[in-house]
Amino acid sequence: MNDYIVKDINLAEGGKKRIEWVKGRMPVLSMIRARYEREKPLENVNIMACLHVTVETANLILTLRAGGAEVALTAANPLSTQDDIAAALASSGMRTYAFRGENEEEYYECMDKALGIEPAVLLDDGGDAITMIHTKREELMKTVKGACEETTTGVIRHHARAKENKLGFPVIAVNDAETKMMFDNRYGTGQSTIHGIMNATNLLLAGRVVVVAGYGWCGRGVALRARGLGSNVIVVEANPRKALEAVMDGYRVMPMREAAKIGDLFITATGDISVIRREHIELMKEGAILANTGHFNVEINVNDLEGMAVEKKAIKENVVEYRLKNGRNLYLLSEGRIVNLTAAYGHPPEVMDMSFANQALCVRYIVENYENLRKEVYPVPKEIDEEVALLKLKSMGVEIEELTEEQRKYLGSWELGT
Repeated sequence: MNDYIVKDINLAEGGKKRIEWVKGRMPVLSMIRARYEREKPLENVNIMACLHVTVETANLILTLRAGGAEVALTAANPLSTQDDIAAALASSGMRTYAFRGENEEEYYECMDKALGIEPAVLLDDGGDAITMIHTKREELMKTVKGACEETTTGVIRHHARAKENKLGFPVIAVNDAETKMMFDNRYGTGQSTIHGIMNATNLLLAGRVVVVAGYGWCGRGVALRARGLGSNVIVVEANPRKALEAVMDGYRVMPMREAAKIGDLFITATGDISVIRREHIELMKEGAILANTGHFNVEINVNDLEGMAVEKKAIKENVVEYRLKNGRNLYLLSEGRIVNLTAAYGHPPEVMDMSFANQALCVRYIVENYENLRKEVYPVPKEIDEEVALLKLKSMGVEIEELTEEQRKYLGSWELGT
């Protein structure tokens, strides 16, 4: 009998159709899958994946299984699971422990269940699974050879742990690969965040003042898409170089205490805590909408919002109205959780194709090289990053220039000058 915890196994057929549809839009991953089916580089390797359970993730999981791996999958967020996809994977024999709407206890129970596979390799999105091994399942340190981290928030956590010499195994920062963060974070997060907000609210963005907190690759993408729809975009940023870049890109830049007075829509994308808090909330005007696209639901201080409210009511799915003591109404989307995955489908498959190609190739890299890796956070090997870019270009029918031997020599020497 299959081992799984899903919402409804009868949703499987619809999920399988969606997985097949998206497979055709992830050509790089399909090329890697075909190679893995021939070579079986992951034969007898147990993998635990704590990722958003989406149709794109399903194609990554099936690629790993094609390479010979045994995989257990759990959700990286209580509200991001697509239940038909979880059912489709479970019905095909995959150990799947995820359903939309998990409470905190269920979230960690599902994660603990997936860790029962005793993984040699972890795929994490946000760092919760890696943290659980370090705090509650320390016996698994003996089996884990390495891990891959998918998102900025997780990479920050692993660097902090490594700095204190408390990282129990090597972690590859897949998020930081150029073919991931410059495309997935910018184009994927930009489009899917706006998609989620419009799904939840049907808000006309043209003419609105949209405040984007954070100008990393995710914030850049959100600001770009909001401006493209006619919004007046303000950027809130604490890093001077990024703030300067936002100014040079044509945005107004100011602290949140000033932006709070004039914003219609607030979108947090920082990876930090309490970006919007009591002192900002009390300045916001009637009808302001709050959304978060960072990994964890900590960027908008929901406890402050709850404490300031005299009335709270659900308006529709993913929209809750808070009436404050000053008489104004504010609207929180998706409980302050990651709006592009809770109110929409997440990143489009064409961009997740590159992110998950990096994951698939880095898993193989760990399996083949773990004996030479220290307990540190590593970048994605340059050759993997470049291979993903070349495969993506190939799938698009794009041919690039090739350097001559003379040009290579010039770029690699110091003797030649003007």
